[in-house]
Amino acid sequence: MLKREGEIKLNKPQIVVSALGAIFVPLFDFLYGEADAVVTIMAALLFFVVMDWLSGIRAAKKDHTYASKYGIDGVFRTFFILLLPAGGNLLDGVFGLPGAIFGALAIGTIYHVLQSMTANSIRAGWGDWLPLPVLDAILKWAGSELDKKIKRAAERKGVEE
Repeated sequence: MLKREGEIKLNKPQIVVSALGAIFVPLFDFLYGEADAVVTIMAALLFFVVMDWLSGIRAAKKDHTYASKYGIDGVFRTFFILLLPAGGNLLDGVFGLPGAIFGALAIGTIYHVLQSMTANSIRAGWGDWLPLPVLDAILKWAGSELDKKIKRAAERKGVEE
């Protein structure tokens, strides 16, 4: 088979990755939204979830509480948690809100994951290397920001912009 000029030949891994991208990118856009801020906040959430998993595994190994059943349940818990902001985005669409519920749920989820990651890291014995005052300030800010977003969402409910 001759290759024509300008023709691109894809191998099987490229076809698989292209097909997955064709499915998951529109699905992500539908569930979470298309804005750059959405992609950034979901990337941050995923980053901290991975850090929470790493610190949780190390902590469980250190204090001998590691159990595969709990770990498997944790995978399902994580997927549930990652879907919360998607539900917020869908509700924003239903109520015509400008990302208020998505933002509140995304920040609340990051807040929860940061708390878990910090606790796991301390249990793992990494407390000396953590900037605990900075993490504490972030957690306090996230909590107050979450309260503000929930209040704004409640105030905007039913208001068309």
